[in-house]
Amino acid sequence: MTRLIGSIPVLMFIISLCDGSAVFAQDDAELAKKLANPVASLISVPIQANYDENFNADDNGSIWKINIQPVIPFSLNKDWNLISRTILPIIDQNDFPAVGLGESGIGDVVQSLFFSPKAPTASGLIWGVGPVLLLPTATDEMLGTEKWGIGPTGVVLKQEGPWTFGMLANHLESFAGDDERVYVSATFFQPFMSYITKTKTTIGLSAESTYNWNNEEWSVPVNFTVNQLLKLGNQIFQVGGGVRYWVDNPDIGAEDWGFRLQLTFLFPK
Repeated sequence: MTRLIGSIPVLMFIISLCDGSAVFAQDDAELAKKLANPVASLISVPIQANYDENFNADDNGSIWKINIQPVIPFSLNKDWNLISRTILPIIDQNDFPAVGLGESGIGDVVQSLFFSPKAPTASGLIWGVGPVLLLPTATDEMLGTEKWGIGPTGVVLKQEGPWTFGMLANHLESFAGDDERVYVSATFFQPFMSYITKTKTTIGLSAESTYNWNNEEWSVPVNFTVNQLLKLGNQIFQVGGGVRYWVDNPDIGAEDWGFRLQLTFLFPK
């Protein structure tokens, strides 16, 4: 917890260096809107730091996780894009999964590919579907599943003025890996909504719910975030963070409150 709290002044220092008083151009307004769209044609690299605690029956465990999440769009033809979204977690576990245990390293990669029309539907819906892959890249057996997994993923959203609201979902089933490890069968739901102010501040609310079919248990953190679009020289980026409350979780899962810090680099064409 102390390490993440200590990073807050770093983010504040970055903000102080930026031209936050400048009037944003229309292009910047469009960038803020694209950042709220998971299948937008925009190269971005979000770096997301999450802290949660009160793991285990005695509530002594804590986990610090940094997710590096590059988003890369590819134009397939005049009508379709392929959007690659990767999640590479770097994990620091303390007193988890039991008191006295703790590991640090890389976790399993989740790779999503969305085939998405370049133009919204007649009713304004934006959508994408494709496969999602679980890759056993963890550097320690305690940080990953040691399983290969695959399944479907999809997203649908609508943007009206400063508002964005939608749903992202996927399902993973393991098909190979260590036979002694637990079979992976999990469904992920992420309803989300956001509002972009005239100063390109994005206020967001989302739930990152996972249902484990093996244990028949939910993990449901609800996130409230505030992120600001800024410029430092020629580099455009978004910085911010927020809090998270665990509405439901397994017996050994996180409880109560956590928080998130996020820095996203943008590379518009």
